[in-house]
Amino acid sequence: MEKESKNFRILDMYVRFCEGKILHKLEEAHRFGVDERSIQRDIDDIRAFLDEQRLESKDTREIVYDRTKKGFIMIGSEPSMMTNSEILAVSKILLESRAFTKRELKSILDKLVEGCVPLKNMKLVSELISNEKYHYVELNHKEYIQDKLWDIGSDIQEHNLVSIRYARANAPRESIKRVIEPISIMFSEYYFYLNAFIVEKNDDGRFVHKYDYPAIFRIDRIKDYKHLNEKFRVSYANRFEEGEFRKRIQFMYAGKLLNIRLKYFGDNPEPILDRLPTARVVEQYEHECVIDAEVYGKGCLMWLLSQGEKIEILRPESLREEMKNTLIKMLGRYE
Repeated sequence: MEKESKNFRILDMYVRFCEGKILHKLEEAHRFGVDERSIQRDIDDIRAFLDEQRLESKDTREIVYDRTKKGFIMIGSEPSMMTNSEILAVSKILLESRAFTKRELKSILDKLVEGCVPLKNMKLVSELISNEKYHYVELNHKEYIQDKLWDIGSDIQEHNLVSIRYARANAPRESIKRVIEPISIMFSEYYFYLNAFIVEKNDDGRFVHKYDYPAIFRIDRIKDYKHLNEKFRVSYANRFEEGEFRKRIQFMYAGKLLNIRLKYFGDNPEPILDRLPTARVVEQYEHECVIDAEVYGKGCLMWLLSQGEKIEILRPESLREEMKNTLIKMLGRYE
């Protein structure tokens, strides 16, 4: 019974140390009906346990005596716990992304804070994000996509052919049916996207790629989704490199790989280099430079237009002409 009482006492004190509480020997002695020497031995046992943890992991926690507060307190952190700044940064990114419905986001943030933040910091972190969480504005589609993301991820991993019904962007009430080979999930500008090769049957009845490059489907627009009882093969040599694809795709517009050359007018091309990960400066002048980059499709045109007079497209000629025509149409609206 005495051993059980001691074990309970040590566990109770350990939990309160983890919560950031300051423990005073005299108060603890009165609390448990023991003398101060027993409490000191309990604290020494907790210290010995934490010493072992530091040897076996990156756990930096220890119990120290705080002279200003005249009590014992735990300092340091567990390696599995996120710091205040880490959890705050992740929470801010989630809030800013607007990727989920309000209910989904609240559930994710609550679990993130409760499961990853040290107990003593939980209230502070919750308060720092509470205002933004309250005023969070969900996207208009209001689709719950977490389960869909998991189903798609499973089919990617298992190489399952999938049949989808997809709502068109320019006519949401109309839909098209596709059979696809799902290859990756990506996130960009508020939405989750599925990259997939569209397939159709050839004369031999086998599914083959319709295009040489993957199509891009916004996941909230996928209305029906079911995997077929058929697998697709992926050779190691031809496997899809999601990271490399992501460097070259802008605004989730699919298309062939383009080599583009731009002239940037200004002293700092950093915004271009950050937005186009494959970009590199090939010619440098006093107040301008020439930049080469690789991109899939013409989605980059939207962003290049936002740079105004700071950008000139040098090649390919087709993209340069498209920029010209777009600018002429835009100017026409103001005449």
